[in-house]
Amino acid sequence: MIVRQMAVLMRLCGIFASEMAEMKDIRQLSLEQLTALFVEQGEKPFRARQLYEWLWKKSAWSFDHLTNLPLNIREWLAKDFVINAVEISEFQKSNDGTKKVAFGLHDGNLVEGVLIPTEKRLTACISSQVGCSLSCKFCATGYLDRKRNLDASEIYDQVVHIRNICDEEFHKPLTNIVYMGMGEPLLNYSNVLKSVELITSDQGLGMAARRITVSTAGIAGMIRRLGDDEVKFNLALSLHAANDEKRNEIMGINKTNNLDNLKSALKYYYQKTKNQVTLEYIVFAGFNDSIQDARELFDFAKQLPSKINIIEYNPIDNASFKNADLGKMEKFSRYLEEKGMNVYLRKSRGKDIDAACGQLANKST
Repeated sequence: MIVRQMAVLMRLCGIFASEMAEMKDIRQLSLEQLTALFVEQGEKPFRARQLYEWLWKKSAWSFDHLTNLPLNIREWLAKDFVINAVEISEFQKSNDGTKKVAFGLHDGNLVEGVLIPTEKRLTACISSQVGCSLSCKFCATGYLDRKRNLDASEIYDQVVHIRNICDEEFHKPLTNIVYMGMGEPLLNYSNVLKSVELITSDQGLGMAARRITVSTAGIAGMIRRLGDDEVKFNLALSLHAANDEKRNEIMGINKTNNLDNLKSALKYYYQKTKNQVTLEYIVFAGFNDSIQDARELFDFAKQLPSKINIIEYNPIDNASFKNADLGKMEKFSRYLEEKGMNVYLRKSRGKDIDAACGQLANKST
């Protein structure tokens, strides 16, 4: 008898799960599609605008929260649609105040985001993919399989969660967003740009596009597309070596997107957007830390309006690279400064909880 009851229960659970899987996430619909849907249901078009505001301006994650919509509309929405909201799965705090958040997705996958607090800024570092396909040798995410792209709503939700942490713990607003977490943003182009729109739009979170930076390992064709789309946000290139032989060794993407192609694409991007590019350069001891390496970096950077971030390496389990000592990094930076480059020596944050640049790999406590 008990076995039969359990079998029935399991069958019902399976049916319920199947039905949930078939239900469409309401946030996949544009305002125009929502309006058409409401009219089809015999509702006034302004109700669609009310719903859209709840979803993207007020960040509602439950139909029960839509208090200015009539009960019958809320019941209809809950019956036919879902909101696949991202949830906080785990939370870690570094000794330096950095906070790492593991985000649980509706399909059971995890991605990570980071809140980096400084005296003047509160920066959210967010992910664009589950895993990554580029396999950069120095990056922990690169050793994970790429499972899928994140939807625009899943990227947006990360920002909302981190913004809420800023409000609750620092009583200050989130000031900056960097797409430097897990994944390659330009291999999830449409969802990344849609998420930026949701974050910057007056109908969304209303943040300034100049406060957003999208970082790429270097995909020339997509950089040109950013130029064609005349994006308003900032672009950063993870360079890390300014000659093809070394860059091929640590970043496989360079074999199909070499430095000449990248340089041409970045010039095109600047012509279209008038936004200077940030060149990110991790300094590895004994690999790319010599004055000759600095000279090659200068030769690359001088050809386009740019600034250079010199970044210390953050060790990961799968790689044998070591960080260059501070004196060598300062000498490297000084050479570039004397050549007239805008150079910033960046200190790592959150290293003790695997939250620093290149360390995100869904490692739990």
